[in-house]
Amino acid sequence: MRNLLGVDFGTTSIKACLFNEKGERLETMSKQYKLITEGEFIEFPAQSFFDVFCEIFDNMTAKYKVDALSIDTQGETMIVLDKDGNPLMNAIIWLDNRAEKQAKEFEEHFGLKKVYELTGQAEVPAGYPAPKIMWLKENKPEIFSKADKFLLLEDYIIYKLTGKAEGSRSLYSSSLLMNIKTGEYIDEVLDYIGIDKSQLSVLRESGELVGEYKGVKITTSALDQIAGITGAGVVKEGIISETTGTALAVCAVTKDFPPFYDGLKVSAYYYKKGLYCLLMWAPTAGATLEWVKRTFCFDMDYDKMNELASNVNEGSDGLICIPHLCGTVMPVNNPKIHGSFFNIELKHERGHFIRSVMESVAYMIKEYIDYLNVPVNEIRSVGGGSKSKLWLKIKSAVTGKKVETLVESETACLGSAIFAGVGTGVYDSVESAADLLIAKKDVCEYSSENYKQLYLDYKKKEKEIFKAY
Repeated sequence: MRNLLGVDFGTTSIKACLFNEKGERLETMSKQYKLITEGEFIEFPAQSFFDVFCEIFDNMTAKYKVDALSIDTQGETMIVLDKDGNPLMNAIIWLDNRAEKQAKEFEEHFGLKKVYELTGQAEVPAGYPAPKIMWLKENKPEIFSKADKFLLLEDYIIYKLTGKAEGSRSLYSSSLLMNIKTGEYIDEVLDYIGIDKSQLSVLRESGELVGEYKGVKITTSALDQIAGITGAGVVKEGIISETTGTALAVCAVTKDFPPFYDGLKVSAYYYKKGLYCLLMWAPTAGATLEWVKRTFCFDMDYDKMNELASNVNEGSDGLICIPHLCGTVMPVNNPKIHGSFFNIELKHERGHFIRSVMESVAYMIKEYIDYLNVPVNEIRSVGGGSKSKLWLKIKSAVTGKKVETLVESETACLGSAIFAGVGTGVYDSVESAADLLIAKKDVCEYSSENYKQLYLDYKKKEKEIFKAY
């Protein structure tokens, strides 16, 4: 029985799960770390990324036999190395916005239509690697001139483990450096920002064997979101995932690259040749419910909150929540938009507020599904929100789709473990591994005619909010 280690590098923590080849989780280890923030600069010592990885790796291999591993990471975090492979500065984290000026220049030079058709990205944020490289060239010429490699986090760890600068195409989807359709670097972009292919990683498919470290085989993984949908079994059309955690993320895969149109907000990410991942997200979902708990329901746990909400009628007796407590991103990008509750009456109690938040998140999921315009037969629900059977019922009723939960909750780590297994011959393909390993826990299929009108009522109020800002 071979053991596969899936490592998930988040923004402020690393988590590693060891699975046997049947997909049974044997062990979970994690460690948190704190970013360095100074104004718009958000950094972390590059070597420290490797140090926290080694701590997890050493502890895991001291307890278990590990045959192969794969590491999915946060996107867009960039690490600059000199010719000896040493970091020239702290890693620039994906949240860092220092390159706002350069991002605008990049967008103006290429135009959003061309940017999208080349890279799949519907916008040019300051946190993406291409503008960051431009910022270094302009503001830190002494570092730029010494830069031998510009790496992302996955390929930096792979480089430290194997001595090879190789990374996954899916991670480079949001670099603005890679052609989304061919999976190769864009010469025109490299010429514009002033670097050469030799300064970048060799691009690989997810689940390709790269090398070995202390007897453990190392393979490429993916962007953390794509590892997550892989571990949720979203590997073919007709299945989507919704993750209700602090934020909301809805992911789908499609063989057809969506055409550009003015106002397009959904970026396409590389999954594998001929298959794209479409991602929509909102900053607050579970965070809105947590705000209600902290403000109104501090004396109860989530089970009690679910109980109160289950005793409230569909539509929360007219109470409507607009859950955008931190602005909106998709399909309308406006950080100034505020959350609201409409139609509050004396009859409304805590259960009404709880249920109205749950309904509002379900409305966002429906809106995202409609906006993506892809076939959906079933929804895989992951994240903390999937623990609430009431919330699952509401999501099914609002979307009109079957909503399923999974036995394995650590889907990103499982996705990386699947890539490790594919790269070392344990599984024939990602699809066959998903069929073998991913087990459904509960299936919720609930219909209600009420929610057709209630959704329209919600959209009307949301539109009023959008107009106000």
